[in-house]
Amino acid sequence: MNNRERTLAIMNYQPYDRLPIVHFGYWLQTLEKWADEGHIPHDLAAAQNDGNAADQALDAIFGWDFNWSRSKGGNANLLPPFERKVLKEHEDGGREVLNEDGAIILEKPDAISIPSEIDHLLKDRHAWEELYLPKLQWSLERIPHEVMHPPASEADRSLPNCLWVGSLLGTIRNWIGVVNLSYMMADDPELLEEIIQTVADLTYQNLQTILSANDDFDYAHYWEDISFKNGPLVSPRFFRSKIGPYYKRNTELLNAHNIHLTSLDSDGNIDKLVPIWLENGVNIMFPIEVGTWQASIAPWRAQFGRELRGVGGMNKVVFSHDRAAIDREIERLKPLVDLGGYIPCPDHRIAPDGKFELVQYYVERMRKEFGG
Repeated sequence: MNNRERTLAIMNYQPYDRLPIVHFGYWLQTLEKWADEGHIPHDLAAAQNDGNAADQALDAIFGWDFNWSRSKGGNANLLPPFERKVLKEHEDGGREVLNEDGAIILEKPDAISIPSEIDHLLKDRHAWEELYLPKLQWSLERIPHEVMHPPASEADRSLPNCLWVGSLLGTIRNWIGVVNLSYMMADDPELLEEIIQTVADLTYQNLQTILSANDDFDYAHYWEDISFKNGPLVSPRFFRSKIGPYYKRNTELLNAHNIHLTSLDSDGNIDKLVPIWLENGVNIMFPIEVGTWQASIAPWRAQFGRELRGVGGMNKVVFSHDRAAIDREIERLKPLVDLGGYIPCPDHRIAPDGKFELVQYYVERMRKEFGG
């Protein structure tokens, strides 16, 4: 079996010969550290992006089978994005920057975490119609040429072929900010619904265009990031009523093209959103962050049954510890793999405290334990 066949077998509860060993990429600072230590070339570290040639070269170094979030699809974001501008420089080296989403962020020297948001251009209908709506018109420019054709090489055909859908609310949250999004729900719900519909229509038109030319995909994939450690950033009631129908429309189109697996990437504690995604056709949760809330596929499977699949749930912090910690983590994963419909994967990008040799050790041990 190849990794495409293995992945589909696992997600459809069919026999398979071994578990694919998958990952979710790396922080840039992690790769730079490993390059400085002499483990990988600096140009490889600089070039890595999910699923690209540099990413696959790193797969060969570590022994990974593939990056779960490797995908191709249309662009439902701002086109063109805002031009990045430095608006103000602080004495301590910090800079206020207008980013590609129209958010004004504070970038601090040597900081590697997500920057603080200071302000946002999108606050009202005037900004929406003048600055954003013109950047959200559909055209064929949104569809890369290669997406319209099935995988050509044998190497590409041996890996799962993932169709990128995009986001229905996460990108909007990036444009508006969590606080402004919360106020807009109450103060101008009509505008918010118009923004949501505009983005949803773009994702749907992208899917229609791609699938009419090429429907040789194994699963679809969303990015949403709409939760934090204590739960969703919006109320589940709002999410179900205002976002759910657009998920349903997309998954019905995917199903009509024989694509019955849909994966979704959201950080944070997603427990209250899982049933909404499931009822609207999203059936693979990713990356199942272990975090402080101990997320796991096990309680979801007990609650929702085999319709719910998962990828992730491997606690990546063990990469900063030792071999014994990795051995314990793999033992913890074994009964979860036995549930079926589940592929372990580091529960987010590998952080700079991760040790190169421990990542190698993890891959070797996973192959030994799961039939590699």
